[in-house]
Amino acid sequence: MTKADWYFDFISPFAYLQFARFESFKGNLEINPIPVLFGGLLKHWGQLGPAEIPPKRKFVYRFFKWQADQNNIPFKMPPRHPYNPLASLRLCIAAGGQIEHIHSVFRVIYGEGIQPDETEGVLAIAEALGIDNAEAAMSDTEVKNTLRENTETAIKMGVFGVPTFLIDDQVFWGADATEMMLSYVNNPELFQTPEMRRISEMPMGVVRRK
Repeated sequence: MTKADWYFDFISPFAYLQFARFESFKGNLEINPIPVLFGGLLKHWGQLGPAEIPPKRKFVYRFFKWQADQNNIPFKMPPRHPYNPLASLRLCIAAGGQIEHIHSVFRVIYGEGIQPDETEGVLAIAEALGIDNAEAAMSDTEVKNTLRENTETAIKMGVFGVPTFLIDDQVFWGADATEMMLSYVNNPELFQTPEMRRISEMPMGVVRRK
């Protein structure tokens, strides 16, 4: 069994779509799910999120729905996106942050399409997780610290987006990198060919002014 850290934020439908494939990874991967704040990654690396670029936003939302339909995955976007994911992340951590908890949260957000940063959504997520006092759970200092530390660790490990699998310090970003990740699991020498090593260390050509 290959050990794999999986960094995710519920704000990403790509994370939802990749999560739907976890059942097929059984026997190959021992997955350690790690919730992080996507906005913290964007701020550190100086990036825009895909939903912050208007034409890209339209494309990815259509792409989410198309991919879900292709794979028979229930998918309904909440009324507004992007949204503030703090409540969903903290409640998941408070519940224990295991695979079954992640499944419950994703089901509320993208299975039922409930707005997760409004009272209805927060209460729905808390109920799905078996949490009686949502406010207390979200305000818990240890819960807050865990999310912050997870995000800081992700940045230190070179994680710049979600979802990301990290295996042997190798970063596999995005649902569309799933097959590449599985190839690496089957062949750990994947990045040791001369060309892979060359392009992994090649210098920048033109550097755009920021």
